[in-house]
Amino acid sequence: MQASDKSPSHRPVALITGASSGIGAQFARALAAGGHDLVLVARRRERLEELAGRLHRDYGVEARVEVADLARDEDTESVAGRIASEERLELLVNNAGFGVLGNFAEAGLDAQARMHRLHVLTTMRLTHAALPGLIARNRGGVINVSSVAGFIRLPGNVSYNSTKAWMNAFSESLALELESVGSRVRVQALCPGFTYTEFHDVAGLDRKQIMPRPKWWLTAEFVVAESLKGLARGDWLVIPGWRYRLLVFFLKTMPGLLLRRAAMNLMRRRARSTRGKAGAG
Repeated sequence: MQASDKSPSHRPVALITGASSGIGAQFARALAAGGHDLVLVARRRERLEELAGRLHRDYGVEARVEVADLARDEDTESVAGRIASEERLELLVNNAGFGVLGNFAEAGLDAQARMHRLHVLTTMRLTHAALPGLIARNRGGVINVSSVAGFIRLPGNVSYNSTKAWMNAFSESLALELESVGSRVRVQALCPGFTYTEFHDVAGLDRKQIMPRPKWWLTAEFVVAESLKGLARGDWLVIPGWRYRLLVFFLKTMPGLLLRRAAMNLMRRRARSTRGKAGAG
């Protein structure tokens, strides 16, 4: 652990949403170690304050806490205002997100609407708040934490996969737009696969059931390290892990009919497995 040797007035600032655990918390640790002051945004105050205190002790940086539910418009506007007024902002990490289980027509509408607001509208709003200052200073960037799921069309995961696909398209288009005007500001879509975080616990998913092969599971430390290396290179798309890069390559090159048949077969196998477990005992 190394304390930052930059004075507070000269340290860059990173604002991270969904910072209380998992990939968001790891971004906070990595960026604090690199000398960034932080604004940590999430719903759980206790988690945020604990993380902020630890980062200040370990790295000597300032870590401010912003408690917000970014699926609520008023909270999103509050965070957007903070972003727009932060003169030292160099990095926005749009990491907040969650998943909903079940077929689209059967899953609760409220949870799906919250997911769309969080993944799509909040990402758009906060990025729009950050870009004018970043462009004026001609440095820094935005990382949108998406998913390999954004390249997959899968029954039972309609809203999650669709919103992550939007994040990928949004990030690529913004990166092209900034490059076309000669800006040094970078935009990245970070697309991890299965990662050890609280995400699956919150969604009620059994890790061994959805992916029993340990080699396909990534750590948050690895995902964040790959993201920051990619940002330094100017990569608009970062897919951590060679297995997932190979998977996305095949997804992009396979005929659509084969992909649809594979998705249908996968969901049928899952349905049979679920019925079998429900009837056992």
